[in-house]
Amino acid sequence: MHGAAASGNVCASVTLSKKAPAMSAADHLPPLQLKKNEDRRIRAGHLWIYSNEVDTARTPLKGRESGGLANITDHRGKPLGTAYVNPHSLISARLISRRADTRPDRDWFARRITRALVLRQRLYDAPYYRLIYGESDGLPGVVVDRFGDVLAVQITTLGMEMMGELFLDALDAVLEPAVIILRNDSAARELEGLETYVDCVKGELPEQVLVRENDTEFAFAAAGGQKTGWFFDHRDNRRQLQTLVRDRRVLDVFSYVGAWGIEALSAGASEVVFVDSSATALAQLEANLQRNGLAAQATHKGDAFAVLKGLINDGERFDVVVVDPPAFIKRRKDMKAGQEAYQRINRLALRLLGEDGILVSASCSWHLSREQLINVVRHAGQQAGRLVQIIHQGHQGGDHPVLPAMSETDYLKACFCRVI
Repeated sequence: MHGAAASGNVCASVTLSKKAPAMSAADHLPPLQLKKNEDRRIRAGHLWIYSNEVDTARTPLKGRESGGLANITDHRGKPLGTAYVNPHSLISARLISRRADTRPDRDWFARRITRALVLRQRLYDAPYYRLIYGESDGLPGVVVDRFGDVLAVQITTLGMEMMGELFLDALDAVLEPAVIILRNDSAARELEGLETYVDCVKGELPEQVLVRENDTEFAFAAAGGQKTGWFFDHRDNRRQLQTLVRDRRVLDVFSYVGAWGIEALSAGASEVVFVDSSATALAQLEANLQRNGLAAQATHKGDAFAVLKGLINDGERFDVVVVDPPAFIKRRKDMKAGQEAYQRINRLALRLLGEDGILVSASCSWHLSREQLINVVRHAGQQAGRLVQIIHQGHQGGDHPVLPAMSETDYLKACFCRVI
């Protein structure tokens, strides 16, 4: 699917394959039968099938083609749809269609991509958004972020990797972008037995990719930033922040390249102090301040917990504190330690707020529910001796649509809290 890793920022254009899966249209796909009652979640709208739900006595996983397609059936053999299969993964199959014997080709992918594109064009007046959000857009195992004529693609599953050339070819046909970069460096790929890499497969990747959000412009390095380089999911929450910051002093913790804080400055914040552990991110942040004609602001490089303790010891006070950490709970076994980390960082943030201050506490950990985040904030307030009111609860934007039957697609939380 991919060639050698890109040297620098220049990649030769490639001709993406139009080859369809090698299978006769007269053949039926091999079945993968579920145990009794294990079809209920699938019928409700979920797309994942776990290995312990498969009737391996009738349809063994062992010896099955890795990444190949299969017809999913209930215990009676009644079809439930088509999925791609990874017999070596806990999630052994992911549905791509509710119809049996679906064989994706370029046109099939193009229809799915176009359907996703229509939604984003209804939601946004500029081409900066998450174009494909995996399962929610009927394309499990792939996300695509759009930055004008640059597309950043991340494939995380074996089945989608096997169909990657067809998908990329369809993506190219529908969008006709100048650049397509594969950001296949996610740790999730390792769970599927896939190598990690970054590769430009079309065009010449510029050193800086631009994104416009909430009347503010940012630049970042698409080949080396976090995830695909930008976090579109908090777009609406950052807009909400802008209504609360005029003439206020703001602390932006885990600032990355400055999205929260710079948008606060654009909305009239008097000052923003930024905290991040990455010198590269802070350098990009300072460049983004200049890009928007904003004055230089104080930055602190270091561990967020240590920096906040230092600010407390120095007697600093802020009107607004934004805490948007990376996922502290990536796996269920991380729950206890992760909740403690969320509680500690929120407790420190609350100690830095003055009377009538605003705390924005965010979590991208799916394993931490909205109710649990509220409890984290409540406990942190109790420990800090502060009473908090929740004045707004934020979610991921419309370019990250939620499937009601798949709680895994609903991961982002943001509590806007007033301290009294």
